[in-house]
Amino acid sequence: MGDVIFQLFIFLMLILFFVSFAFFISSLLKNQRQKVQSSKHLEQKLDRIIELLEKKK
Repeated sequence: MGDVIFQLFIFLMLILFFVSFAFFISSLLKNQRQKVQSSKHLEQKLDRIIELLEKKK
């Protein structure tokens, strides 16, 4: 009986590890996409400022 409980515990720990790892990778990818989107938005703003400064000259 003790062996079955131990095997079940190890199996559940493995499942928990893989699920946690998957969520970790998912959150890393999500944060990376947000950073890329944020930098593109910042580039657009800077391009607009440069255009306005060039028109002012």
